[in-house]
Amino acid sequence: MKRVIYPGTFDPVTNGHIDVIKRATELFDEVVVTVAKNPTKSPLFTVAERIEMLEVSLKHIKNVFVDSFDGLVVDHAADIGAVGIIRGLRAISDFEFEFQMALMNRRLNNKLKTVFLMPHEKYTYLNSTIIRNLAQFDGNIADFVPDVVVKKLKEKYSDVTKRFQDIRD
Repeated sequence: MKRVIYPGTFDPVTNGHIDVIKRATELFDEVVVTVAKNPTKSPLFTVAERIEMLEVSLKHIKNVFVDSFDGLVVDHAADIGAVGIIRGLRAISDFEFEFQMALMNRRLNNKLKTVFLMPHEKYTYLNSTIIRNLAQFDGNIADFVPDVVVKKLKEKYSDVTKRFQDIRD
């Protein structure tokens, strides 16, 4: 059985992420989507919230599992018996960073293979930051994320707006 991991912050998960996951399931027996606890980022959603959104969004795909990790992705991959790491490439601007990470990961564990997958062209401009920015200003994000994410972002930003109003009052 060939198991791979698809690590990411997923803050929040987008249809581009889901497209990459679906492509990975066509190549591998199991895909473990793993939420990274990245100390250099300040995510909008907690790890538990991101896991929940992923689980709801991916429940229709049978060979996908969701977990989280803290530390090096190569260590987590080895711990769960993965043979590779899936990375999404949207545009040439992603390539340099992803290439450096793949080479470092290979240096840390030369048994793991990095597999680059491109999402459908309609998702090449899409990322979680753009989604959060659109949602913050009540932009229509329904075409770019699963329904559960639309709901969670509306809740999150209505809470922020309410707290801001409370502070002003």
